[in-house]
Amino acid sequence: MQVLLALLSDRCLLAWSKAVTGSRRLMYIMSGYSSIRSRLSFLALVCAGVVPMFAQGPQATPSIWAPASTPAHEIYGLSLFVLLITGAIFAVVEGLLAFVIIKFRARELDAGNEPAQVYGSAQVELAWTVIPVLIVVVLFLTTARIIFAIQDAPEPKSALDVTVVGHQFWWEFRYPKLGIVTANELHVPVSTSSNPEPTYLKLYSADVDHSFWVPQLGGKTDLIPNHPNQMWIDPQATGLYLGQCAQFCGIEHAKMLIRVYVDTPRQFDAWVKKQQQPGTQDASVAAGRHIFETEACMNCHTIAGTVAKGTFGPDLTHLMSRATIAAGAAANTPQNLRAWIQDPNAFKPGALMPAMQLSDRQVDEVVAYLSSLH
Repeated sequence: MQVLLALLSDRCLLAWSKAVTGSRRLMYIMSGYSSIRSRLSFLALVCAGVVPMFAQGPQATPSIWAPASTPAHEIYGLSLFVLLITGAIFAVVEGLLAFVIIKFRARELDAGNEPAQVYGSAQVELAWTVIPVLIVVVLFLTTARIIFAIQDAPEPKSALDVTVVGHQFWWEFRYPKLGIVTANELHVPVSTSSNPEPTYLKLYSADVDHSFWVPQLGGKTDLIPNHPNQMWIDPQATGLYLGQCAQFCGIEHAKMLIRVYVDTPRQFDAWVKKQQQPGTQDASVAAGRHIFETEACMNCHTIAGTVAKGTFGPDLTHLMSRATIAAGAAANTPQNLRAWIQDPNAFKPGALMPAMQLSDRQVDEVVAYLSSLH
């Protein structure tokens, strides 16, 4: 009983509710239930998928409970249907098990008496064969319908095309019709009923298997070498949606994060216009640019308007327009840039970017140059 009270304490429920819904809202709802029975009943509703509907909009952590795109809504609905079916099976089986254990438990008067032996029942055997087969068929047909409805959705002319390339251990985003190349942070326009503008993603891998997964926007879709794949999203609310690579791709798989910014049409147009500009060429940081172009940096990175044309690492033309570096592993600040250049393994052990072995003065000049790339 003490363990149960501890599990249902306000402090424990706060942590639990944040993990499930990404917010404290559930905790405040729970505070209105004082008895253990009431709290247990409420938690049961949560597990059944009723309470997670309170979580709406972008979440602080990747969440499956707040779908914000048509494919995610379809997957969410299918998940609740499967949970309902399997939950009912669990309740029936465990209920019968509890009934049998209690009703036919050993008693003192039964000592030495062997219970009646039943050898087969055509009706029972038929039931436990036909019913599971019917359940499997229903689940299969429902799942197939959702899969084909998502995959076969026609691409409208208003759709935005984005090419996604998975690298160890970062994401490359190309907008072929807009002439934009960026990394790790995907910008897409919001899609509304009055102005539908879905985003179609063509998925490629530059090395090993990866998996693109932003739970609030769609299901996991693999990026397999020499096997192009595709998916689509139509985010219905603006904000930042978080995800990551969902396929183990090496030592830094866990820090291959995804940030999807869903912008209003005006915000997206402004972002596109800014990204289409060449890299800033500030004379005050010419020393840093010279070091960047004469060291190994230019072999891996591209900066539009310079001789740096490398494709092995992220495009840095508008580096400071991004909120993070190292695929979301650290905030994009001059201090973190300096630490990253000096020793990438400090942020991402196993990262493929080498330490450049520059002097402190050279590092300062390169950081000053990179910090000018807005």
